[in-house]
Amino acid sequence: MVRFIDGDTRVLVQGITGTQGSFHTRLMLDYGSRVVAGVTPGRGGMVVEGVPVFDTVAGAQDRHEIDASILFIPARFVLDPALEAIDAGLDPVVVITEGVPVRDTMEIVANARLRGTTIIGPNCPGIIKPGEVKMGIMPEQVFRRGNVGIVSRSGTLFYEIASHISRRGLGQSICVGLGGDPVVGLDFIDVLRWFEADDETEAVALIGEIGGDAEERAAGFIAGGGFTKPVAAYIAGRTAVPGKSMGHAGAIVQGDAGTAIGKIEALRDAGVAVGDLPGDVAEALGGLLKG
Repeated sequence: MVRFIDGDTRVLVQGITGTQGSFHTRLMLDYGSRVVAGVTPGRGGMVVEGVPVFDTVAGAQDRHEIDASILFIPARFVLDPALEAIDAGLDPVVVITEGVPVRDTMEIVANARLRGTTIIGPNCPGIIKPGEVKMGIMPEQVFRRGNVGIVSRSGTLFYEIASHISRRGLGQSICVGLGGDPVVGLDFIDVLRWFEADDETEAVALIGEIGGDAEERAAGFIAGGGFTKPVAAYIAGRTAVPGKSMGHAGAIVQGDAGTAIGKIEALRDAGVAVGDLPGDVAEALGGLLKG
């Protein structure tokens, strides 16, 4: 079962003493997130933004109750800290880092599945429950509490469409950035299942892009009755050149597979309102929720 976060989630930051780790720790604390400890090997005993630092996850757990972890670790070093968090029973584990070797990601995801751990990312903006908690790098000012769940492969469009939804007066229940790599921990179907069971989520914005077949599989899941709430979507990359990645390593069209048109048609066939522009998603959701 996918596990998400709320205002009671006690967060560990792995890589807290680095530039990105310390910067985003401060922003997460400012938002109200309960960051209770950090880990950087060899830096135990330090304090960053008022948060105590430990050498290991186990050492942090000896002194603090911890639920979830977020990683700000250079790509070539992500594997061991991610496995450490999984072995410690932390859930979810959010991997912000871009450029993690695919083989390392596959090992992380395989271990997480064996333990029943939710991996968010890698190469993702993280997750936010507006008004309560964020574990990520998203600009929190574009989010507001509401009833629309967002699930996105794109970071930039994640923020843009959230802003449109907020300005429309709908707001968001919980927002998840899946990550833009070819291999990631969660897919659309995992998150749709969670949104189906979540009483706060009344509709969903699904933000996809070229490459892979995640959107087509989501469309099949919706068409088969696996998700019954209203969905509006946007697919980026209509003008992308085949064989070249667009923004993300996973956003690449190979031959006839993974095209924007194919994804749009699959979603529309499943009854999803697909916008031609990012702003169309909020307008469609407004109409769907009124109806």
